Amino acid sequence: MPTNSRNLKSTTLGLLLKAARTRLAAAAVADPALDARLIVEYFSGTTRTQAIADPECSVDAGAIAAIDAALRRRVAGEPVHRILGYRDFYGLRLSLSPETLEPRPDTETLVEAVLPFVKTTAERQGECRILDLGTGTGAIALALLSAVPAAVATGVDISPGALATAMRNAGELGLADRFQVLESDWFEKVFGRYHVIAANPPYIAAIDIENLQDEVRDFDPRQALDGGVDGLSPYRIIAAEAAGFLEAEGRIAVEIGHTQRKEVTGIFSAAGYVPARVFRDFGGNERVLIFDLTKP
Repeated sequence: MPTNSRNLKSTTLGLLLKAARTRLAAAAVADPALDARLIVEYFSGTTRTQAIADPECSVDAGAIAAIDAALRRRVAGEPVHRILGYRDFYGLRLSLSPETLEPRPDTETLVEAVLPFVKTTAERQGECRILDLGTGTGAIALALLSAVPAAVATGVDISPGALATAMRNAGELGLADRFQVLESDWFEKVFGRYHVIAANPPYIAAIDIENLQDEVRDFDPRQALDGGVDGLSPYRIIAAEAAGFLEAEGRIAVEIGHTQRKEVTGIFSAAGYVPARVFRDFGGNERVLIFDLTKP
């Protein structure tokens, strides 16, 4: 985009897209074409179809200024979805806030892993109660609710800002009548029993956080990343306390770091759980573990 773009009264969609791509590529942004398209479409109110069918359509000065500001933020390192304020997850558009982790495709593996159990439980018992620990945007719970109309969920988080965001997402998706939030430090204020306890807990060792990609380290909340000295502290808490909130034939599903299967399995096995299955993410990494309670 030309340096004097803020003074332009209008230009065409095609020229804007080309200039935005060039600007992001020059700044060594990883995927300049995609990020340019997302930014231009969002702030100009246009679509990909319009860009292809009518690249000569005019974009007004207000949109140009907004695009310029967004590109400056992206060049400075801010993730594109933080700039847009939303991220698509499992076909759902979820609003983000500074207090929430940005949900990523790897976490869709957890949804896919536990979804058959949620469906069969709902069919057999008329409902499936889900507890989503560290709910953040509500991504896991809301994805399951969207797929299973008989499911209900409680999203737990220690952050009031995250809970407000999750509740906002539930309302925007028409799922608020089956979703509630609870401010709690893990199980501290949880009550009742659930058929599924799901969690994408913080699992980065504290010493490794500074080595994360800038976009993760600088923009995802540290509270959602820091898993303690060895990255395993949340799993120890979940394994130690979950049995008191799990139905007899319930299941626990947790996302893990791709090198943590052995350690996390050991933690849950020592607490009396039976490893059920391991699921790999889109990159082929071990990403989700499912556990059942040991049968008496």
